[in-house]
Amino acid sequence: MLQPERIQALNDRPVQRGKYVLYWMQASQRATWNHALALAIQQANERHEPLLVLFGITNRFPDANVRHYTFMLEGLREVRDALMKQGIQFVVKLASPELAAIKLAREASLVVTDRGYLRIQKQWQRYVSEKVSCLVLQVESDVVVPVEVASNKEAYSAGILRPKIERHLSRYLVPLKEMSLKRDSLGLKFQSVNLDDVKGIITRLNIDGTVTPVDTFRGGTSHGEQLLEAFIAKKLEDYAERRSDPSLNLGSHMSPYLHFGQISPLYIALKVHQAGGQSKKAKDAYLEELVVRRELSMNFVHYNDAYDTFEALPQWAKDTLKAHQKDPREYVYDLEQWETARTHDPYWNAAQQEMLATGKMHNYMRMYWGKKILEWSKTPEEGYRIALYLNNKYELDGRDPNGFAGVAWCFGKHDRAWKERPVFGKVRYMNAAGLRRKFDIETYVCRVDSLAKGSFE
Repeated sequence: MLQPERIQALNDRPVQRGKYVLYWMQASQRATWNHALALAIQQANERHEPLLVLFGITNRFPDANVRHYTFMLEGLREVRDALMKQGIQFVVKLASPELAAIKLAREASLVVTDRGYLRIQKQWQRYVSEKVSCLVLQVESDVVVPVEVASNKEAYSAGILRPKIERHLSRYLVPLKEMSLKRDSLGLKFQSVNLDDVKGIITRLNIDGTVTPVDTFRGGTSHGEQLLEAFIAKKLEDYAERRSDPSLNLGSHMSPYLHFGQISPLYIALKVHQAGGQSKKAKDAYLEELVVRRELSMNFVHYNDAYDTFEALPQWAKDTLKAHQKDPREYVYDLEQWETARTHDPYWNAAQQEMLATGKMHNYMRMYWGKKILEWSKTPEEGYRIALYLNNKYELDGRDPNGFAGVAWCFGKHDRAWKERPVFGKVRYMNAAGLRRKFDIETYVCRVDSLAKGSFE
């Protein structure tokens, strides 16, 4: 179902006489379970026109490097093949996305685009909607409940947002009907980047090559779906009770695929919701993370312009951290020591090494990781910058609303005040003794050592 609340007109231009409908793809990098693609097909069919799908690859996306681009290009290759089977031509340009969109919009009857929440994505969409002469429709396809439907302002916590989302779930947690294109666009003459040559494309982009691709995850919808099927079959039942244990590796590993829009959160939610042989408790625990917690981060980034700075924190957290910023630190590390996992703490080092080697970190360890950066940096502001820098640089799901919200949580965002203590003030505290008490943390350290040597399950 394509709910009208997912659709927003970004300008008041008319639909014009054109050669095709243009779907400017950026956030939803997939050919299935894509509301923007569904609307574009519908519009093309109503006008008896072909549909053209465009993707612009910029070499200036903030903090992106070869690791991120490789994963993305692997996924785009699958998009090309899937669209071709539907009679849709996929045009990929090595150009800033908004400029590529404006150029192809000149002969389009209208433009359909998907939705991103980051500052740069909003800037691209605003620029295109102002410059083109035709109607631009934006379609939200990477959350279950549209952001403005869930809340018209920033939510203080998950507890505030949860009932608002739950109120609308029955309307939005429904399948998207796939549509067939009546008039194909494969015969249209457009030059496009050869997606079979991933290394060649990366060479042409001239981007940071110091962070290499990972062997642990391959980009593409099919790989995301395979991981999801394995998670449901082998891990979901234990998820509610044991997901926090880093030694067990019970995560679904969906976050990289969600980050690049290679898999739909609606598809995941329905697969989990409808899974047979799994308890309601297990399903509810996973859907809490996928829908409520993930969409809390979209709410945060959408409504808080300072989402990537220390200023995004609630006032109580900023006040308490600043009040304790001169407290003595038992350890203080610089960026190089953090980045190369050279602290005194073997558990923190293992978490950093997991991220370096695999492009991903266990969720519980990422919380511990962020808390210790706060504790062992010269100032809270410096710790905040270091945590964002490392997360954005090495995580496949970095540079993402979840990443920005996750770092902010470590410093007090979406949380409450706790008992006051040195350095942290009233911000929630975590320590190594807690890891040893709750988990077989040495097994996690050994598992990370295997990961770093190239073994992955």
